[in-house]
Amino acid sequence: MEIKEIIQLIEAVSENALTSFELEQGNTKISIKKKGPKVVQVAGAAGSVTGPAEEVVTVLDAQVQPAAEPKKAAADIGSDKVVTSPLVGTFYSASSPDAEPFVKEGDTVKKGQVLGIIEAMKLMNEIESEYDGVVEAVLVGNEEVVEYGQPLFRIR
Repeated sequence: MEIKEIIQLIEAVSENALTSFELEQGNTKISIKKKGPKVVQVAGAAGSVTGPAEEVVTVLDAQVQPAAEPKKAAADIGSDKVVTSPLVGTFYSASSPDAEPFVKEGDTVKKGQVLGIIEAMKLMNEIESEYDGVVEAVLVGNEEVVEYGQPLFRIR
């Protein structure tokens, strides 16, 4: 199956009210799920492609790994001051493995202060506080993979 055909499948799922789609063709398996950020995984080919807005296509040589379930919405967090992940990647609470975390629960933060880093495609993206306040909870662990829109910090 060509990448062009995979992108057409993604567009078809996006345009319709489908929440799940699976296709097996020879040694290629495609699974498209539409919950939060859309993630598609394909086995049997090599490479990767980004589809339309917020859709990520991952092409794997190995068996298809089950897509992670999206985290609970910010409304379930119990605070209206929630800092969420702006992208998919690996979260780091400190600038290096032996450094102190940028913030801990109970720390006072100011708007624009660095709370953590998310690594995506070998680029380090600083996550800044959107609020002044006190860190009520750190909702992710160091080196944990985070999804787009996943709550990272709760600030009061």
